[in-house]
Amino acid sequence: MSDLRTTAALDRQDVRVEHASGFAGALTGFGRRMRGGDLGSLPVIVGLVVIWTVFQIANPVFLSPDNLVNLTLELCSVGVISLGIVCVLIAGQIDLSVGSVSGLSGAILAVLFVGNGWPAALAVVAAVAAAALIGYVYAQMFNRLGMPSFVATLAGLLAFLGLQLWILGAAGSINIPFTSGLVSFAQLWFLPPVAAYVLAAVPAAVVLGTGLRLATRRRAAGLSARSTTALLVRAGALLVGLELVAWYLNQSRGVGWMFVFFVVLTVVLHYLLTRTGWGRSLFAVGGNAEAARRVGINVRMVYTSAFVLCSSLAAVGGILAASRLASANQSSGTGDVNLNAIAAAVIGGTSLFGGRGSAWSALLGVVVIQSISSGLTLLNLDSSFRFMITGLVLALAVAVDALARRSRASHGQA
Repeated sequence: MSDLRTTAALDRQDVRVEHASGFAGALTGFGRRMRGGDLGSLPVIVGLVVIWTVFQIANPVFLSPDNLVNLTLELCSVGVISLGIVCVLIAGQIDLSVGSVSGLSGAILAVLFVGNGWPAALAVVAAVAAAALIGYVYAQMFNRLGMPSFVATLAGLLAFLGLQLWILGAAGSINIPFTSGLVSFAQLWFLPPVAAYVLAAVPAAVVLGTGLRLATRRRAAGLSARSTTALLVRAGALLVGLELVAWYLNQSRGVGWMFVFFVVLTVVLHYLLTRTGWGRSLFAVGGNAEAARRVGINVRMVYTSAFVLCSSLAAVGGILAASRLASANQSSGTGDVNLNAIAAAVIGGTSLFGGRGSAWSALLGVVVIQSISSGLTLLNLDSSFRFMITGLVLALAVAVDALARRSRASHGQA
């Protein structure tokens, strides 16, 4: 009888553990992470809700389908550039020349495609390859000469801006034909409504499938795991949310192919950062380069890959910007492009101190920045307000990161 009571007690304990690993476990884990300084994307999401609420009250057009479609298209070029910034920041470095590299890449594309009659695809490959070479040069300057990335890329900012002006020549501007596929991709191509609904269901299916597989593996290993009910609720909420977004955007022109391209790049980079040895090495180097070297990580290779990927994505962003405007000119990549790309990564949650960040940081951060720009434009306010507000948001993001870092240190976390 005693054995039976013991077995029953153990069964009840297993049930409580399984239940705790569902909703209660999720809440407990979330609270523990918050106390430990691991805020994740919560601050930027809260900030985004506040920004959207304020601008919607000030101008009801802000959250209209037409304006949100424009917002999704306008943020893509800077968002792609910011993805590269995420990589170098995680590695504990910086690239101040991404704006100039994006402008130079747009100029190379226009000269080869329009001026020399190259096929568009070949001109795109040449522009990205040139940018990748620039990233490789940065890496060698850092790895072999010990030149700080701040100095090397600051020099590149000036040099490649001058090279861009030289390539464009006296005219200073090259128009890309509106009939080209590049311009159509950036301005006119949208998903059919049915395709948008189908595509919106994919993330929910992936979340459910990976969650069930992980839960099965943890249970097989005798570890606690999320309950099937919790996984279904999570995937269902994501499905409903994304389908509502697709439905709302379809009230206007719909979901643009360029925005889909940006999201796909974000997902791919997220996978590389979280599911590959390269991603783990990047975080390790950014956290402590000497410790990473001692455990056998090729630190130089990691730095090289980060700089090359950053410059390549800057080129892609510059090509998207030129396609969106149907022109490459002397102002391409200048102005606030450089700072907005860096600010988006930091505002989204990537640490300036290295070793922490995610691909979603770029997406969330650029949505915040573009929302501020769009809202102020609708209110007919001067661009000076946009700079001041964006600077304030950036300062708050860095302050939150510094406080979270201090909290993690006090709790003994990395």
